[in-house]
Amino acid sequence: MIKKQIALFLLRWLVSSTAMWICITWFGSVKEGAETVWIYIAAGLIFSLVNAVVKPILTILSLPFIVITMGIFVLLINAAMVGLTIWLLPDVNMGFWAAVLSSFVISVINLLVNLLVPAYNKK
Repeated sequence: MIKKQIALFLLRWLVSSTAMWICITWFGSVKEGAETVWIYIAAGLIFSLVNAVVKPILTILSLPFIVITMGIFVLLINAAMVGLTIWLLPDVNMGFWAAVLSSFVISVINLLVNLLVPAYNKK
């Protein structure tokens, strides 16, 4: 049981790191001379932690806006999670609209992984 949870955590971390690598490469920038491999590994870990801790709280607090906008406000929450991750990373820059596009890309990547790995989204 514990081995399966550790394997799923490592898979989620790998997927998040890969997704952040794609998004930072396409839509953001990394300061010259920065250790890019470690930035992407840290980005995946930070993004996973932000989604696990901050996103549920923010979603509950903004529930009225989510209901009024029929779920569209969730896109802004996802963009805020990407923005918070980028803000916490040293030597990485990304604008607001780039964070919105990144949230779409990350959603598509997670959808594909959910389809390919059935146990990925099971709690």
